[in-house]
Amino acid sequence: MTDRRLWQLSVRELADAVRTREVTARAVIDAHLARIDEVNPAVNALTAVFHDRARALAERVDAALDAGEDAGPLAGVPFTVKENIDLTWSASTSGWPFMAEAVPAKDATMVHRLLEAGAIPVGRGNMPDWGLRWDTDNDLFGRTLNPWDPFRVPGGSSGGDAVAVATGMTPLGLGNDYGGSLRLPAYAAGVCALRPSAGRIPAPMAEITEPVALSLQFFAVNGPIARRVDDLDVAFTLMHGADGSDPTTVTVPHPSSYDGPKRVAVVRDPLGWGVDPQVAAAIGRAADALAAAGWQVDEVEPPLIEEAATLWRQISTTEMVGAFLPGALPVPLSHGSTRYFLDNAQETEVLTSGEAYGGAWARRAVIAAAWEKFQSEYPIVLGPVSARRMPEIGFDLSGPAATTELWRDHRLLVTVNFLGLPSVAVPTGLDEDGLPTGVQLIGLRNGDHISLAAARDVEAAFGTLTPVQAPVAGVGAVA
Repeated sequence: MTDRRLWQLSVRELADAVRTREVTARAVIDAHLARIDEVNPAVNALTAVFHDRARALAERVDAALDAGEDAGPLAGVPFTVKENIDLTWSASTSGWPFMAEAVPAKDATMVHRLLEAGAIPVGRGNMPDWGLRWDTDNDLFGRTLNPWDPFRVPGGSSGGDAVAVATGMTPLGLGNDYGGSLRLPAYAAGVCALRPSAGRIPAPMAEITEPVALSLQFFAVNGPIARRVDDLDVAFTLMHGADGSDPTTVTVPHPSSYDGPKRVAVVRDPLGWGVDPQVAAAIGRAADALAAAGWQVDEVEPPLIEEAATLWRQISTTEMVGAFLPGALPVPLSHGSTRYFLDNAQETEVLTSGEAYGGAWARRAVIAAAWEKFQSEYPIVLGPVSARRMPEIGFDLSGPAATTELWRDHRLLVTVNFLGLPSVAVPTGLDEDGLPTGVQLIGLRNGDHISLAAARDVEAAFGTLTPVQAPVAGVGAVA
């Protein structure tokens, strides 16, 4: 079928090979489980591996296909599931030791839909406790390593799934994005991620039975991580749409292509706060690629980025601060995400009155309207995922000032969350140190297909960077 190994193939390639019986689903799963056993001990991306269950499901897929039955469009394709997304095979721990036994009774809708499509879960992706760091480490499972440079963070909070995709343990990972948690680890790992528009993919829990903070309803989304843009589209096509359970999710048509105005606003240095030269170079390369593909590319900054990023930080901190009061959680206040959050709270003007809190949400409508008008002219905004390369391990816990520096670096990243917009993170080659570079392509509201179309054109210019070898075999060596 190919001279490449099965764990190097894309979602679509694997699905086509299994469906045409060029290879069995069992062979596909065995190849990925072997790859996991080989490299996961070095990077610690997956917290649990489902050897027996995955093989049993693969055999069911093969039996169905041998009987001439339709086993689904993703029959035999492996995928991983972040630790905070409900999967009845294992606990939804969110990285907390005290939730190590919290096994859900039902699968989240996005997991259920992939299972119905014939895809097979092979493991759980690591994350920081409660997803509150732009790094992936916790007291329950430990640290995930960046496969390109083990001294730099892998990003977070969907870092385990991003590293698993990057190293060939899976072609597809499921994560979520409240403040860049899909796009940032994808950027760090040299893979792709789709942060869908708000309300497109149902909640990560099977049922909503407890109150949900407003910021989670507006800022957080669930989405896929993959090595190719087309695979993001394949997964999103299957997972999106209302499910009769999550009241924040709607069904919106998802076109397979885009034939509208091809205009791009390029923002090389949001707010003029500075970017690393490698970041600026990546944006320049992506802008040139889009221009060569027929997009009109203009240097123009979208409105009110600073206010959007500031309000994202204030609202998110205000809504969570009560959970981190002494005694509120059975965790030490000096560890991991708890320490990071408390440092961040020192640097943030918490909205202590109802008037201030309500006023912040009211301003969101004004900012969103300004972006809506802007994106009616520029349906794509091209900019950095982060203004910097990934920091070294421990930087985010080095004191309150570090949390502000990271927020400034991620100002465009969190603006997208504040506004509920779709965005695709896509690689743009390696820098002079052999580290992945990348950009994000922000679409207008519910213009997920537009972001994907622009990302395809960037990907066509630079190709893919992964899968890579694990650190023990040579950091960043292409397999």
